[in-house]
Amino acid sequence: MPMWRAYLVLGILSLVWGTSFILIKKSLEFFTPVQVACLRMSLSALAFVPVLIYNRKRMDWSRLPLLIVLGLCSSALPAILFSTAQQKISSATAGVLNSLTPLFTMIIGVLMFNVKVKWLQVLGILLGLAGAACLILMGKGGIANSPVGYALLIVLATLCYATGTNLIASKFRDMDSLLVSAGSFGTVGVPMGIYLLLGTDFIPRLAALPNPWLAMGYVATLSWVGTVLATIIFFKVIQQTSAIFGATVAYLMPIVAILWGVLDGEKIGLLHVVCMAIILLGVSLSRKPA
Repeated sequence: MPMWRAYLVLGILSLVWGTSFILIKKSLEFFTPVQVACLRMSLSALAFVPVLIYNRKRMDWSRLPLLIVLGLCSSALPAILFSTAQQKISSATAGVLNSLTPLFTMIIGVLMFNVKVKWLQVLGILLGLAGAACLILMGKGGIANSPVGYALLIVLATLCYATGTNLIASKFRDMDSLLVSAGSFGTVGVPMGIYLLLGTDFIPRLAALPNPWLAMGYVATLSWVGTVLATIIFFKVIQQTSAIFGATVAYLMPIVAILWGVLDGEKIGLLHVVCMAIILLGVSLSRKPA
C-alpha cells in the first residue's frame, strides 16, 4: 500500500472510530451494556452472513478456531468491555484510554508473535503515547475523575485489540480481508444475537421505547459503519503495512475527540496543536518497516 494511501485510510478510520465512543454512549441511553454489545455484533454478523454463504468454498475453514479467537479479541470482548465501562466514564476518556492499544500491540507482538521492531518504531510508539498522554492531562474531568475499575475495563479491551491485531498480521496476512472479517464476526456475532433475543429483555425493552427507530439507528450506525466497514479496511491496512502501524489509529482518536470539542464550541490552544503534532510524528515513525 502506498504511504500516502496508508495515512489517508488511517485518518478516515480515526474519524469513524473516534465517533464510535459517542454512539456507544447514546446507545446506552436505551439498552444495557450487554445488549448494546450483542446487538452491535449480531447486526455486524448479519451484514457478513451473505458473504460467508457466497464464499463458503473459498473460506479456509481449517482456520476456524483462530477466527473465533480473532472475533472474541478484536470484536466481542472489547464491545462488552467498552459498553460496560462507558456507563461510568465519558466517551472522550474512553477514546484517550484506547490510545494504549499501539503500545500493547508492540509489547504483545514482541513477546508472543516474534515481531521484530526497529528503534524508530519504538520511538514512534513512545512519542504517540506521550502526545496522547498530554491530551489526556489537558482534558476537563478526564481519567483522574473516572472510576478506576471501569477505566481498567478499557485497558483490558486495548489488550484484546492488541492481541487481535497481532493475530491478523501473523496468521491472516494471506487471506482476503473481507473473508477474515466475515469469518471473525460470523463466528461470534450469531451466538451473541441468539443470546440477545433469548437471554435478555431486549424485545420488551425495545417495544417499550418511545422512539425505537432512534435507538436502533445509533446501534446500526455503530455496527455497519463503525464496525463492519471500518474493520474490513483496518484488516486490509494491517495486512499491507504492519500491526504496529495499524494500531496507531488509536493515537489519532484523541485528536478526533478534541476536534469534536472545537465543533461544539470548546477552545483549542497552542499546546493542543503541539501534542497533535507529536502524535502525528509518532504515527509517521511507526510506519517504518521492521
